[in-house]
Amino acid sequence: MSEKKGVSVMTEEPRVSEQKPRRFKVPHTYVILFFVVILAVIGTYVLPAGVYDRVKDEKTGRTVVAPESYHHVEQTPVSLFKLFEAVPKGMKQAAEIIFFIFICGGAFAIIQTTGAIDASISRAVLKLKGKEKLLIPVTMAIFSIGGFTYGMAEEVIVFIPIGVALARAVGYDDVVGVAMMSTGAAVGFSGGMLNPFTVGVAQGIAELPLFSGMALRWAGYVALYIVACWWVMRYAARVKADPTQSLVYDFMKEDTKGHVIDENIQITGTHKLVLLAVVLSFAYMIYGVIEEGFYIMELSAVFLAMGIVAGLVGKLSPSRIARSFVEGCQGIAFGALVVGIARAILVVMTDGQIVDTVINSLANWVAQLPGGFTAVGMFWVQSFINFFIPSGSGQAATTMPIMTPLADLVGVTRQTAVLAYQYGDGFSNQIIPTSAALMGVLGMAKLPYEKWFKFIWPLMVFWTLAGSVMVYIAAVTGYGPF
Repeated sequence: MSEKKGVSVMTEEPRVSEQKPRRFKVPHTYVILFFVVILAVIGTYVLPAGVYDRVKDEKTGRTVVAPESYHHVEQTPVSLFKLFEAVPKGMKQAAEIIFFIFICGGAFAIIQTTGAIDASISRAVLKLKGKEKLLIPVTMAIFSIGGFTYGMAEEVIVFIPIGVALARAVGYDDVVGVAMMSTGAAVGFSGGMLNPFTVGVAQGIAELPLFSGMALRWAGYVALYIVACWWVMRYAARVKADPTQSLVYDFMKEDTKGHVIDENIQITGTHKLVLLAVVLSFAYMIYGVIEEGFYIMELSAVFLAMGIVAGLVGKLSPSRIARSFVEGCQGIAFGALVVGIARAILVVMTDGQIVDTVINSLANWVAQLPGGFTAVGMFWVQSFINFFIPSGSGQAATTMPIMTPLADLVGVTRQTAVLAYQYGDGFSNQIIPTSAALMGVLGMAKLPYEKWFKFIWPLMVFWTLAGSVMVYIAAVTGYGPF
């Protein structure tokens, strides 16, 4: 009690609230990406602007970098207005992939509405009963074949809804559904034994026999596949035993569209017609990619047609088909727009003319490393450059004209330089937010980037260590033919 101007005032002891310590919460995916865009803008003020001259290779017809041509140019820093303008510019540049994701989401929503997917997944799960563990290694093996033959990357996006649905149905989560397809394809893409868009292009620039040095690449592929399978299966087993261990447990708990397995469900004649339309569409897409050079625009057209045809043979009215398509697009909007925001990073660095500056600085650093570590440095540099140039063939055209003469200068074989590029380009595609293929896959699964990052980074650490060892072995053994 205290006295004030003759008035008695009761005072209470201050209450100490028992507050739980606040845990760090990973920011929203858009926040992470926009922060990187801001860092890129700062880089345009701090780093000197510079460019390489580009010339046309008479043998291949490709536009490549002239290795000794780097020179400084007038600084072109990105203003505050240009910072915000980079986002719509990025969306414009990535428009094909963004609309491809929207169309895929809409088409799959139509097929989902027919009931054919739920019925077929229920029957598949019943047949897999007791053998669920086979799902992961078999699926990863199949997608890895696509990776090392025709460079399967963006093409994985179309399969993700099926992978997620199947993973959920056998007691796994969305992360497993994405990993067994996307990481499976990444294993093959990184192994690259017959990949024309990475190894083929890089060996052409380095003037090596096409797809030479196959034995070491096969050995690397097998090691990557075994470790990737172990990592995904380990996580899957933990989730199946305790669903609360899932990185997306809260999201899946709120999701009311999970697949319920009905042991009495039958695949009707209508379902079979829908599935036939889907199978024929996928077969045509694979043929088109391999034989006709189909890419995003053509795949989008096939998917749009597939959704409409599947809806009609599934006995949906035209209006129901349209509503399902719009609902599918709404559900996938978060992931589709991520691709455009990620592309804004590249827009800023290109406008600020600092991409070539980074590449030139890294190449000079590599040249200072001793012996076989020069090759390891090439691998790390290629991994870093992949953040800015996530296109496999684009990175080869930009870096291999620099790395090839550098390899000759420091006594590393050209084949080793190609291997360093191959692993550097392949591994990091599974974790960098500037990869259109990765962001498209996560968008299709509605899987936040920060959740995927938490799952994949330990595997990336191992792959980086394994890649360093493989490249070092290649360097000290004179991996050739030259």
